[in-house]
Amino acid sequence: MLNDRKKEILQAIIEEYIQTADPVSSKAIVEKYQIDCSSATVRNEMAELEKKGYLDKPHTSAGRVPSAKGYRFYVDELIKEDSLSLEEIIYIQSKLQTKVNQMKDLTKITTNTLSEITHYPTVSIGPNKHNQIIEDIKFVLLGTQTMMAIILTDSGIIKETIIKFDEDITEEQVKTLTFLFNNKLKGKTLDYIDRPIEEYIFSEMTESLDVITTILEEIKKVINAEDDVYYEGANKVFELPEFKDFEMAKNFINVLDEKDTMIGKLNESIDDDIHIYIGDEEDNELKDFSIITFNNKVHGKSVGTIGIIGPKRMDYAKVIAALKYINRRMNQGGLLTSGDEKQDWKRKKEWKWKKKKKSWKRKNKN
Repeated sequence: MLNDRKKEILQAIIEEYIQTADPVSSKAIVEKYQIDCSSATVRNEMAELEKKGYLDKPHTSAGRVPSAKGYRFYVDELIKEDSLSLEEIIYIQSKLQTKVNQMKDLTKITTNTLSEITHYPTVSIGPNKHNQIIEDIKFVLLGTQTMMAIILTDSGIIKETIIKFDEDITEEQVKTLTFLFNNKLKGKTLDYIDRPIEEYIFSEMTESLDVITTILEEIKKVINAEDDVYYEGANKVFELPEFKDFEMAKNFINVLDEKDTMIGKLNESIDDDIHIYIGDEEDNELKDFSIITFNNKVHGKSVGTIGIIGPKRMDYAKVIAALKYINRRMNQGGLLTSGDEKQDWKRKKEWKWKKKKKSWKRKNKN
């Protein structure tokens, strides 16, 4: 356990290092942070913090830098929430006033906004299927053996696919299928669709098993499709002094290329509003970096997870302040909102589906 003086010195060292990227000396701490003790005392305390694993000493410098353990103690115990500037608040508000047609557009806008405000690369994925509730299933007949399936979730995410059959189906059959699939799946999570085929054989259904099997196979494909991953501001890290080192820059590019690693980290944060991963605590490929992940919600519904990537010397207070402000604004009614606007959005989607149906019929005429 650290006493108050050690906490004060550790906090000063970390905040100074975040600002300058240079190893921090005892003299700089005394002069700049008005620590109420001599430079020699601070030096002794820094040596103790190093022994306890909170600081590291680069071979080429007399100063100290924070370790992963030091950063962890800082974000868990010492960090003071930063505040955004008026210009930053105005910028965020202007971005969040954008109207969107789909929830994935909302995630893209939020990802871009966070990258611009924090000056770090930002990555995002849509909501996990375990958390998405099926709100409506719609089947639209496009031809005698072709049908469009549309699934709308409570978070506003739309999954759609074209299904082709080996036998003719009628408009009446499509209506029956729409009713029965909604009756079975409405209110369930998307992953419920992965259940065995036997659970979809309804006693009251007269359609062939082949039709039901084909529908389920195509729906499962679109539900289980690989997550879309959005990146913004990847070039921003190369403005930071750490990334002038070739190996560090190379490692960062490799991290971005390892799509599964990023998706795994983002999916780990499904139940957390904000989660912080710090360097050496994590997998070997992430040892030089920190990632702050955030469960992006609108009116309490998850619309995806966002991660902000940077060096371990990340400005944690600034990033957390931006995340919390955006979350607060979105839950007050930013971007796509509830009520009349959501109903208007649904009407637009209905129009889009009808337009697709007409377009399909024109293309496949004759």
